[in-house]
Amino acid sequence: MQSPLDSDLIRSFLAVVDAGSVTRAAEQIGRTQSAVSMQIRKLEESLGQSIFVREPRGVSLTERGKQLLPYARRVVGLLDETATALREKPLSGPVRVGIPDEYVQSILPAALASFSQRHPETQVTTRCDFSAPQLAALVADEIDLAVVYQGYSEDEVEVLAVDPTVWVTSISHSQHLRRPLPISIYFSSDWCRDYALHSLEQIGMAYYPAFECDTSASMRSAVMNGIAVAPLARSSIPIGCRELTTEDGFITIDNARVVLHRNPAGTSPAIEAMIVTLRDAFCPLADKSNGFR
Repeated sequence: MQSPLDSDLIRSFLAVVDAGSVTRAAEQIGRTQSAVSMQIRKLEESLGQSIFVREPRGVSLTERGKQLLPYARRVVGLLDETATALREKPLSGPVRVGIPDEYVQSILPAALASFSQRHPETQVTTRCDFSAPQLAALVADEIDLAVVYQGYSEDEVEVLAVDPTVWVTSISHSQHLRRPLPISIYFSSDWCRDYALHSLEQIGMAYYPAFECDTSASMRSAVMNGIAVAPLARSSIPIGCRELTTEDGFITIDNARVVLHRNPAGTSPAIEAMIVTLRDAFCPLADKSNGFR
């Protein structure tokens, strides 16, 4: 029976891969060069073949080393994730969080599901709503956290990301070529008037409302099915659709900031943990620039 691979040897292997040499890896992980070299040798003996090619200025992976690399990263990642989960103090209690409709199918579902799995004693309630009702719910103590769109202001807020709103068209239907332009708009929306429609007026584009709705999910459906072009957050552009850029004669609608508001009534360990989860979820979009273009 073959002996199992030692995770400590796997970590040394990754350190050498990332550093590019045994010497630099030893410096970064606080071990001697001979100790790291010995671990790599033990790992190669365990595998029965070489994983590195020794070169004058470092090392490179052999074919077997390249095969090992993705497995090594998965194993170490899983071990670290397990350690984090088991060392965390158990959390309990309610967490009520409001999110925009734009992120119901993209950024937040996996994050919220992961939170519930890691903290099974918590009771997470998610409210999907527009920014103004969310802020009202926060004041009324109906939710603990509100993720909302907000333009630039002097107020000190936590900006999770900047997610520009752009005009989007279906690649196969190409409704953006029609004149007047068929567009999708929100019912009685000041934002549509002040930003979406204004952006078309700035470029002298004739348009007409081909589809009216009150959710971004409906907007996405309209553009996917070739009913109209729609103003969508760049991160929520559906498959089969694309952003209309300056090359198409369009301009960015806004650079709305995705902002986190807290309930002034107080917090809890579970709420603070949810804040960390939301920050991590928006990391890929965290441009953090202020204002509008």
